[in-house]
Amino acid sequence: MNYLLALLLPPISILLTGRPILAIFVFIIWVPAIIFSGGLTHPMFILLAWILIFQSRQDRRDARALRRDD
Repeated sequence: MNYLLALLLPPISILLTGRPILAIFVFIIWVPAIIFSGGLTHPMFILLAWILIFQSRQDRRDARALRRDD
């Protein structure tokens, strides 16, 4: 679900991964970039959001694996 949200609203998706300061920073850059470039920079923000989503899921998997090993 978060990957789909990243396609439409990358700053919200980044916020849901638990990175509020980065989400605010991305939003401040994302809005003018969309307006002035006509949407050409949107894929860059989608890629950033997807990387952060993947990273947060990987962190959760690693934490679960560590708890199981204890």
